[in-house]
Amino acid sequence: QVLLIESGGGSAQTGGSLRLSCAASGSIASTYCMAWFRQPPGKEREQIAHINRDGESFVAGAAKGRFAISRDSAKNTIYLQMNSLKPEDSAVYYCAADEASIVSCWSSLYTYNNWGQGTQVTVSS
Repeated sequence: QVLLIESGGGSAQTGGSLRLSCAASGSIASTYCMAWFRQPPGKEREQIAHINRDGESFVAGAAKGRFAISRDSAKNTIYLQMNSLKPEDSAVYYCAADEASIVSCWSSLYTYNNWGQGTQVTVSS
């Protein structure tokens, strides 16, 4: 199992942008689904976006139109570009891999078996 290491978190103003990176310690070329989740304080972890091995992506409603997920298998890295940030985007953001799926990506966190340690994003008004 590869290690997933997130980076790029920090503070931003409302309307600003951040780009999160998730670097894997090994190849993710065969990993069908990679995703970003977030967990605000006192709330459940929710999926923000996922992307499959073919580059097909899904962005959840709360982030649609503002966030974009991308994948660079050559660099074993996925990204989350976050634009037009809002205070409610403040959370710990986690990178995750579903190493079992081979045809579909799911939104449930229970289908993801490999997690990064998380990176904090704080958006101030």
